[in-house]
Order: sequence, then structure tokens, then C-alpha cells
Amino acid sequence: MSPTFGKCFDPTGATWGIPTYPWRYAPDGYATRRQLRALGLRPGGQPVAAQVMRRSRGRKSGALVGHLYRIDLAKPVRPMTSRKWGALALAMLARRTCPQCRTDAGYVIPTSLGTCVPCAYPDEQRTA
Repeated sequence: MSPTFGKCFDPTGATWGIPTYPWRYAPDGYATRRQLRALGLRPGGQPVAAQVMRRSRGRKSGALVGHLYRIDLAKPVRPMTSRKWGALALAMLARRTCPQCRTDAGYVIPTSLGTCVPCAYPDEQRTA
């Protein structure tokens, strides 16, 4: 067993407080939030059941951790209502509307520019 694998393998939870498995070695029956979402499920208020861990040089702690939830305790995703769809459409419209010229740009305005591209670079726009 490699030293890295040994540090990340703690199925009893003695070291980290919850069962810990190396990256991609979690047992069946556990899933991350993204994996649950792909199955049409959500954690539903259950606590974190286990975690997967791998070493990461880019992190201050030296490890990258992913929380795992039990699939059998997960609940189905709540369906979108017409009010939620409407609120989402208004929010996306606000992200596409240029604050300077007040037009719908047809794309999400980059936060780095703060305005649509023609307003951000008026000199570079040529007439066709």
C-alpha cells in the first residue's frame, strides 16, 4: 500500500472523524452532490456520511476532499414551479441587459467589462 493511499484510507473514521476513502475508491451506496443530482436526487438534510480524499499540492491543507452522502437516504429533486421558471428568466434577462445602453445583448454580460462589447469598445466597432 502506498503512503498516500494509507493516509486517505480510514474506513472506521478513527483519524478524520468520518469514514475516509481514497479518490475513486468509495464503496457502492455513496455519492457526491453532483452524482446525486445526475441521478435526480438531493441529500435531503442528511449529514455527510463519508468523504473521499486525495493529495493536492495547490491546496493549503494539502488534500482535496469530497463529501459523500448515502444514496438510499437521498430524496428526489423538487420540481421547478412556474414561478421559479419566471424568476429564473427575469434573472437571466438582467444578466443579459447592458446597464449603459439598456439593450438585450443576447449573451451574458462579462463582469470584467460591466457592459456589452459595443459599449465597452466603441472605437473598435466598424460599420459594415
